[in-house]
Amino acid sequence: MARLPFMQPGHEPHHRPAPKDTQPAADAVAPHSTAERAPRHREEPPLVARIVNDWWTRLLEAVYQGSLSSQEERYDAHRSGRDYLWNTLGTTSWGLTFPFLTVVATQLAGTEQAGMFSMAFVVGTLLMIATYYGVRTFQVSDLDEAVSFASYRVQRWIAAAIALVVGLLYGALRGYDAYMMTICAGVFVYKLIDGVADVYEGRLQQADKLYLAGISQTVRSVATVAAFALVLFLTRSLAVAAVVMAIVAVASLVLVTLPLALLETEKSRPARVDEVAGLFRQCFPLFCALFLFNLIESVPKFVMEGALAYDNQLYFNALYFPAQGILLTVGSLYKPQLRRLASIWASPRRRRRFDLIIVAVMGVILAITVVMALVMHWIGLPLMSVLYGVDFGRFSLLATLMVAAGGVTAAIDFLYAIITVLRHQEGVMRLYLIATVASLALSFALVNFIGLTGAVVSYLGTMVLLLALLVLEYARIRQAIARERNPFS
Repeated sequence: MARLPFMQPGHEPHHRPAPKDTQPAADAVAPHSTAERAPRHREEPPLVARIVNDWWTRLLEAVYQGSLSSQEERYDAHRSGRDYLWNTLGTTSWGLTFPFLTVVATQLAGTEQAGMFSMAFVVGTLLMIATYYGVRTFQVSDLDEAVSFASYRVQRWIAAAIALVVGLLYGALRGYDAYMMTICAGVFVYKLIDGVADVYEGRLQQADKLYLAGISQTVRSVATVAAFALVLFLTRSLAVAAVVMAIVAVASLVLVTLPLALLETEKSRPARVDEVAGLFRQCFPLFCALFLFNLIESVPKFVMEGALAYDNQLYFNALYFPAQGILLTVGSLYKPQLRRLASIWASPRRRRRFDLIIVAVMGVILAITVVMALVMHWIGLPLMSVLYGVDFGRFSLLATLMVAAGGVTAAIDFLYAIITVLRHQEGVMRLYLIATVASLALSFALVNFIGLTGAVVSYLGTMVLLLALLVLEYARIRQAIARERNPFS
């Protein structure tokens, strides 16, 4: 008899034997029948079922014992191969979530409603960035754990609560109807769960178990996309599908991400008010830089919402996805090494090697951008036309410009992370303010003049300006650090 998950060895159930007079007579006369002699083979459940069963059993045991953090860890750290594999899978699945959702929305609800969903996702992404508050890079490069994980966690939940209130107020002020507001609410909760989950996944990376963070991200992304697609197929209501997507995201956080981080890392010391306040204060420049950077990306979309039909939101975002692919690919290459880069920078004798790594990554970004441009013209645009049911061949020039913008964006993201590792992030905010003003001016002028093309051109122009400003800022920081080491240089 198969043992149930809650049945421990030595506690098998006791069965009383049936009375002799009730047993079949055949048992007495044919004790060596073929059926009796044949060995019984218990069929193994599928791998996924075994994994789910084992995980559920572990959760129940931890809950029964009253603590997740005090449980024994079961997964190894320092697994670089697994880190790259699962971080790539997690990042890829997360990055493909929006494209898949928009493809499904377009096919099942039409371009206009898909454009509405895309606009909700744009706002939700900004709320997610606000929830991040720029803390992830700061957290994983906190090698000595100067701030407790409990404090990181409290800060993230506070940021998420504020972001949710702001998002709902934005929808009300924008005058969205009940249908659009429901879509926004579902998308906002889903993206805020992404933001909250990031602090737990950052804890796993901090413990050198990045592959577990990748598994968490993959499970959440796949589950939400599957739920959204199934519900939209059955109901043809984007509002209902968005709400179900949010519910599944919450479930993944509670059942996978949160317990995984607590079970597989050391127990944190309690949160402290001064540490939480310190995170809000120290990471404020990072938050401003990240939020403004994503706002710069979103300005053309906000301008389009007031000037163009919602289907243009779909076209812009569909063209942006390959550019986002460059950003995610580059991130999957350097982000697993942020901890190592911090340790290299900590040794003054190895700083020349640090500079060489930066040059190498920039070269990789250029190569990936060129390859992506070729792939887009060869197979990307025809494939998008099939997936969306819309002719994207007419957007060939815009696709090239958007891919170029993606390469520039990846370089900006990398330089921002490097400046954070150097702990000189406070000087970046003014650069993003300059770029934000430029983005507003370009977008209002070009979108109202040449429509969708103006949105893409303004986006590329603003990104090029911001990259130039960051390169100059990094050069200034390195010169300042060199003067601190050698005042006579």
